[in-house]
Amino acid sequence: MISRNYLLAAVFMAAAPLAAVVPAHAAGKLCQVQITANDLMQYDQKEITVGPGCSQIEVTLTNVGKLPAAAMGHDWVLVKSVDLTAVANDGLVAGLANNYQKPGDPRIIAATKIVGGGQSTSVTFPASKLEKGGSYMYLCTFPGHYALMKGVFNYR
Repeated sequence: MISRNYLLAAVFMAAAPLAAVVPAHAAGKLCQVQITANDLMQYDQKEITVGPGCSQIEVTLTNVGKLPAAAMGHDWVLVKSVDLTAVANDGLVAGLANNYQKPGDPRIIAATKIVGGGQSTSVTFPASKLEKGGSYMYLCTFPGHYALMKGVFNYR
């Protein structure tokens, strides 16, 4: 029998292909999210929602583009909404060696490394870093990308 939550999630995902919804009871409290990026500086999702039943959240980023990391690399960085621009700007001076992320930046909640075309990377972080109903966004910190490559991260 299909659970009501899975059915609702399936209906929502079919109706809103730019959003990902992860059921709160997913895979033993590890909630997994898949997101892709491409050479046109786009994520395939503009909004991700994760339920409060998750104790750990794993985000896997796949760069489906063809260009190398130095030319068109992408990462996935989670921050409070108010910190988005500052984190992106501080990442510019950090350079590729630091994944365009200021080392030790306390505003970064979770982040992957920069990956080039055909590569994937993941980050797992405790849901305890998030507040239910908090205002969060994710972005790509590669120079100039965050203007197009950002989205809303909901923790409900």
